[in-house]
Amino acid sequence: MRTSALRPTEHPLGYLLRYWRQARRMSQLALAHHAQVSPRHLSFIESGRSAPSREMVITLAGALQVPLRERNDLLLAAGYAPAYRESDLAGPAMARVRAALERVLAHHEPYPAVVMDRHWNITQANRSAEVMFAHLRGDPPASATANVVRLMFDPRELRPHVVNWEQVAPALIQRVHREAVGGVPDPATRALLAEVLSRPDLPAAWREPDLAATVLPIIPVIFAKGGVTVSYFSMITTVGTPQDITAQELRVESFYPADLETERHRWT
Repeated sequence: MRTSALRPTEHPLGYLLRYWRQARRMSQLALAHHAQVSPRHLSFIESGRSAPSREMVITLAGALQVPLRERNDLLLAAGYAPAYRESDLAGPAMARVRAALERVLAHHEPYPAVVMDRHWNITQANRSAEVMFAHLRGDPPASATANVVRLMFDPRELRPHVVNWEQVAPALIQRVHREAVGGVPDPATRALLAEVLSRPDLPAAWREPDLAATVLPIIPVIFAKGGVTVSYFSMITTVGTPQDITAQELRVESFYPADLETERHRWT
């Protein structure tokens, strides 16, 4: 969330606090209760009449369950330096996280698994996932993207090979909204959705999230190409208690066989 939409008289921190209160459906009274501050003091902070301490900004962000990247935005809006760093996944600070990810990917063989960032870009994949996507995308692939959402909606990429695409595509849109970091799609994620949903052959109803629409407990994705048909459902793993932006935004998607034929299949 950025402050570019601020009205001239609006205080940057107050604007961001109100944004997150509305996203969490919390009143000032409810937030004050959760943060253990007086409603009057919170009202003064939102209006810009009171300058909160650094600790107070962090307390309010925690009560609102604001993601780490956006907590830095709150601190900057209040005039403080960011508190949370964003490490390079390939750097020494993330060595243990990287080793854990590699272990998870390796242990999930012979089934596919990938690591994605906040915006659904694949950053790592195990051997089975690499072979599966290479088979489905062809050689050479139609595009250079490694973004799962773009791949699923692009008629030159995975879309023609998804047997149940009419079920999977709207469910994927719901997932993007539901699994957004902090539960609120950021501007880049909203732009990604707008991009893929701008295709003229897609139903207009898909442009609005309907998080209560799923009927089945899971919707597997069924891929079919070159005489090979596989059906997978997936599970998502995140890093627990992260204190680094990169760590918080990483997700491992592990694919599990949805039928016996897929369970027997090996991507070699």
